[in-house]
Amino acid sequence: MGPVGLLAALQFLTRVPIRLRREPSLPATVAWFPLAGALIGAAVGGVAAGMWQLAPPLVAATVAITIGLLITGAFHEDGLGDVADAFGGGWTVERRLEILKDSRHGTYGVAAMCASIVVRMVALGSLPGPATMFAAAIAAHTMGRVAAVGMAGTMRLATHTGLGADYGRGTTPLRATVGGAAGVALTALAVGWWVGPLATAALATALATGALARRKIGGISGDVLGAAEQVAECLCLVVLSGLATHHQLWWA
Repeated sequence: MGPVGLLAALQFLTRVPIRLRREPSLPATVAWFPLAGALIGAAVGGVAAGMWQLAPPLVAATVAITIGLLITGAFHEDGLGDVADAFGGGWTVERRLEILKDSRHGTYGVAAMCASIVVRMVALGSLPGPATMFAAAIAAHTMGRVAAVGMAGTMRLATHTGLGADYGRGTTPLRATVGGAAGVALTALAVGWWVGPLATAALATALATGALARRKIGGISGDVLGAAEQVAECLCLVVLSGLATHHQLWWA
């Protein structure tokens, strides 16, 4: 699909008003998700880096994460909240699937979304310098999408209806591999050898979230993919905060 695939991925993952001449093939856009994530991360990191001289780091990170929420429309946060409510409050598979379809959020969902936002704000705000904040935001957003794409291409579906099912059915192992490899390469460009621990974090997230989803609802769904992106993004930022404490960013 070329650049159209990237535009379609941005159209799906963000609230940016993008118009395409024809309806894109949803599964064909999946390989572009990590690159779309890198662009979103660049916007978030750019805000944080730009505010470095104007406000304390934690304030800069808070504004940057908020801008990210506005860009994506809290798309993945919504999936995390739904999964937290369903897996935490549902006692049967049928009830969990029912909760996943409910647009309202309960205590578990609100707590999970708040925790995700706080962890990202604090981790990003702890990074030493604007260059590291910029690179870390790109890396975390990219690897979050890598985790989700990898799951979509390798794990079975719990339900065969909805956008998540459409993407899951069309995301072949080849498409997932191409998207994942592109995401890892972009992350390596942003943070150098730190990509190794980040790839491990993304893989651990995918395996753990996938195993939990299989046990709770028999497979993955669109909400599960969103939750995996959030967990991977948070975990990557935590790992980056630790790495930056002891090592310097390769290009800074």
